[in-house]
Amino acid sequence: MHEERVGLFGGSFDPIHFGHLILAREARESLGLNRVIFLPARVSPHKLDRPPAPAEIRLEMVRLAVAGESGFSVDDREIRRVGVSYTIDTIRELAAEFPGVTEWVYFLGDDNLAKLDTWREIEALRSLVKFVVLAREDVTSHPDLPVIQRVVDISSTEVRKRVAQGRSIRYLLPEDVCALIARNGLYRDE
Repeated sequence: MHEERVGLFGGSFDPIHFGHLILAREARESLGLNRVIFLPARVSPHKLDRPPAPAEIRLEMVRLAVAGESGFSVDDREIRRVGVSYTIDTIRELAAEFPGVTEWVYFLGDDNLAKLDTWREIEALRSLVKFVVLAREDVTSHPDLPVIQRVVDISSTEVRKRVAQGRSIRYLLPEDVCALIARNGLYRDE
């Protein structure tokens, strides 16, 4: 029987940048994943303090960023879902739709690691996915979870600040995503 291992990369992607893409590629190759599915969230339960860019525009940014990248795809179920996006709901839906997947690997940003125990139905979630930490800084190990690391000094927060300051974001994210941000006037008032 063919074993299919799929990586899941959820997040606000506000905006998606090369740090996300570099780490996703590194994880896919290092872990031998068949594919990686990006899951942009309409409303992240851990980022309720700051309203993100419109969900449909963030979804389009992710689609533009992964276009033409073999092994990467985008799933819009969390954008279509009304209200807060909970990972447990998404995993249950995906597992039911794709029974041939033998292992779900959920990428967890190192910035979200401290909040993991607060995730909805975390124990049920741990039984359904293997968590892997994606680290953009020097976090060479974690006592309980595997770590994929590439030192990448790019963050969505930095991109938003640079746009608000009128500074260039070129080389931080794909050109098509830069153009979409400019066309929609995003992040100018941060």
